[in-house]
Amino acid sequence: MPDKKTFKAGFVAIIGRPNVGKSTLVNTLVGQKVSIVTSRPQTTRNRIQGIVNLPDAQIVVIDTPGLHQTRSALGRQMAGEIAQALEGVDILCAMMDATDRIGHEDREALGRSAGSKGPAILLLNKIDLMAKEKLLPLIAECSKLRDWKAIIPISALTGDGVKDLLAAIIENLPANEPFFPVDQYTDQPERFLAAEIVREKAMAATNREVPHAIASLVDTFEESPTLVRIGVSLFVEAEGQKGILIGKQGAMLKKIGTSARIELEKLLGTKVFLELHVKTQPGWRNDPAMVRQLDWRNQLENMAEIQAESEVNAPHDEADEDDEGEAS
Repeated sequence: MPDKKTFKAGFVAIIGRPNVGKSTLVNTLVGQKVSIVTSRPQTTRNRIQGIVNLPDAQIVVIDTPGLHQTRSALGRQMAGEIAQALEGVDILCAMMDATDRIGHEDREALGRSAGSKGPAILLLNKIDLMAKEKLLPLIAECSKLRDWKAIIPISALTGDGVKDLLAAIIENLPANEPFFPVDQYTDQPERFLAAEIVREKAMAATNREVPHAIASLVDTFEESPTLVRIGVSLFVEAEGQKGILIGKQGAMLKKIGTSARIELEKLLGTKVFLELHVKTQPGWRNDPAMVRQLDWRNQLENMAEIQAESEVNAPHDEADEDDEGEAS
């Protein structure tokens, strides 16, 4: 059991523009894959919590969608996910791509950090891709933007600087007991992770507009001692996109399914039977009802409501109820 007097725990949100490496960093910190990663912008659509368990601290790291301008229902939900992630966090980490110039979306992230009540740390990511002599001038430039608790150069991909980041986070965390069991590494249900991994493989296998038009929902998730059966629907917005996703004689869909199944078997530690279906739903990104379905928190609420309704409407055996009453 952790020492209540010295143990620290808290919530750390990571914000930044698309493709700066937020999800990669969260996975590196946790030591497990909790956020999908692709080279496509706006891969992350929900706030994702990864749990870092250390001997003297528990850090709940919140991955957020990339900051970007959009008017779609999906974009509005993603902006809402960022706003909710920032509520009540103990530390805010703003991340920038150290290889790129400071742009509008970077400045928006810095503006969000200025509104945070807690300590703010600036992360300069992708230092493995830049000349070291360019780093000090960049740190000097960024230090003028606001009063940072720390400016830490890192490589989320290689792990460089991550120990320094952990030390800075722990230093600024409040004394708390753990918020989650010490063997838990995310708050997401396995069925949501399954849908995300399928979407990741589908996005990586396609190009142009298709990756951004893909949504994934788990239809069935049935567990047995030796096998997990998972059914996933992939949604696109046009018939042409559906054809690309399926491929000639189903070759593309088979490739996506095989890649996802292999990763899911590693994640779940058991054999997986994965069945994929591709469906066309025009304009789903502008459909608030469809967009809400993609949030696993809403999915859980809907499942709970359906379960409660089925229990209320289920036929009752009066004799059994009497027997239970007598036994109690």
